[in-house]
Amino acid sequence: MVRVYLHDVTKVFGKSVVALDHVELEVKSGEFMVVMGPSGHGKTTLLRVVAGLEEPTDGEVWIGDKLVASARKGVFVPPKDRNVGMVFQNWALYPHMKVFDNIAFPLRIKKMPKQEIERRVKEIAEVLGIAETLDRYPRQLSGGQQQRVAIARALVKEPQVLLMDEPFSNLDARVRVTARAFVKDIQRRLGITTILVTHDPADALTLADRIAVLRRGVVQQVGLPSEVYNRPSNIFVANFIGDINLIEGSVEGGGPGALFDGGDVRIPLSGKLLEALGRRSNVVLGIRPEDIMLSKEELRAGGGFVSVGRGVVEISEFAGGKFNVMVRMGSIELKVVSSSSFGIGDQVNVYFNMDKVKFFDKSTKALIYG
Repeated sequence: MVRVYLHDVTKVFGKSVVALDHVELEVKSGEFMVVMGPSGHGKTTLLRVVAGLEEPTDGEVWIGDKLVASARKGVFVPPKDRNVGMVFQNWALYPHMKVFDNIAFPLRIKKMPKQEIERRVKEIAEVLGIAETLDRYPRQLSGGQQQRVAIARALVKEPQVLLMDEPFSNLDARVRVTARAFVKDIQRRLGITTILVTHDPADALTLADRIAVLRRGVVQQVGLPSEVYNRPSNIFVANFIGDINLIEGSVEGGGPGALFDGGDVRIPLSGKLLEALGRRSNVVLGIRPEDIMLSKEELRAGGGFVSVGRGVVEISEFAGGKFNVMVRMGSIELKVVSSSSFGIGDQVNVYFNMDKVKFFDKSTKALIYG
């Protein structure tokens, strides 16, 4: 097992397209790191820089204790000498080759002995549960099986690092869940240092030991899934890692009478929250749908919940054990995840869990409190 370290890595295409902007990222030995970000924001470029398929414009790339890329020092280790396995988004299986030959391909490139190739292919096929498919062609396999073949081909050469580029994007929703569990289990059993890129929060939250969020080639935040979800560094991360309601407003007054004025949502402020907001006037309140409670009857506030007013139910959709509800409070629309069903047009009391509320600076978008 080895660590992967990108030190101040920048990658510029042409004269002005900055794909990676001074990226500082350490993936610990044996860690499962998930890199998130919208399409076109540098995720795949980061993988390709680690793999050696792209040379960084500046900065250094380390795999273990070996410097594999540095423009300033004139170092560039080619992909074949980095001992890295990569699973592409489209799996890139050779349609004219049987499964055995697809998996064996990187070993034949290395001109390994025939017996060693056969041993390794059968061994990894057993581990991945595809031993019975070795004599088939890719077209004869399901999507999940094709994905496993692609992973087998990446692992058969016993790489130090496994890189995965949107490996679940070609799978339907049900198979994705199974595939995630499978990949996590294999990574745990083999203990291989893994970097997976995705734009899907479900991939990140279920797989990652840690998550790195990229925006326009800049690392926005690195942390445990729970940290990134519950304490996003800024509004971009909060929006990208899951649903969140955002309400622009201002802090009015001070002391016992202080409140957040969001127009149709007004909330008393006190204690550490008021202290954290300080003298800021313009802020953005953020609250996730599961941290809002609705009730047709007026409830006694408690357990961290405070009343923020009344609203009207505009949408109520059953989503398997829960309901996705859209509530309008004047000009403000709130998305709520509720355990109770409501009818369209129902008048409801709205309560926020103040232990889960987040506040962001309106100008910098950075987290102030949460």
